[in-house]
Amino acid sequence: MAPVASTYARAFADAAIYGKLDAESALGEVKSIASLLAESRDLRLAWETPSIPAEQKRAVLDVIAKRDGYSATTRNFIAVLIDHGRISFLPEILLQIEKDLGSRLGFVEVEITTARELSSAERANLEAQAGKLTGKKVRSRYSRDESLLGGALMRVGSMIYDGSVKGRLERIREIIGG
Repeated sequence: MAPVASTYARAFADAAIYGKLDAESALGEVKSIASLLAESRDLRLAWETPSIPAEQKRAVLDVIAKRDGYSATTRNFIAVLIDHGRISFLPEILLQIEKDLGSRLGFVEVEITTARELSSAERANLEAQAGKLTGKKVRSRYSRDESLLGGALMRVGSMIYDGSVKGRLERIREIIGG
């Protein structure tokens, strides 16, 4: 599925960038539609059912797009997914859109795992450190793993920066041969 998600994501990112749209706003619109699909079984069934004519599916999309004020680019993108039977892949496509747009706009995705919930100041500090490491603007996702004991684990692409207590203890154990 990755090639399909990548193809559609690249097309949307191209349309957003070359169409001089506010990329964050366009991304927000796609996220909103993905959220609607996740929440509404009826909408999902309507857009995924092959026996429902494409015109009816697009009519539902048009009502939603008008109600929520989506751009023509977003509306057309979702219509293409519906017409090509790819709307069920929207969550995967959305993840790829985030990566593509982020990369084009100079962002880097950083996954930060900590042992406890962080304050906004602590998050800002970690994001600033990640920005210094990468030389880019940071978009971060947070998760918790109590087994880290303390500190943080940052994943930037395939690189892992381990500043956790657990990681330090493991390195000490390796040094002393145990």
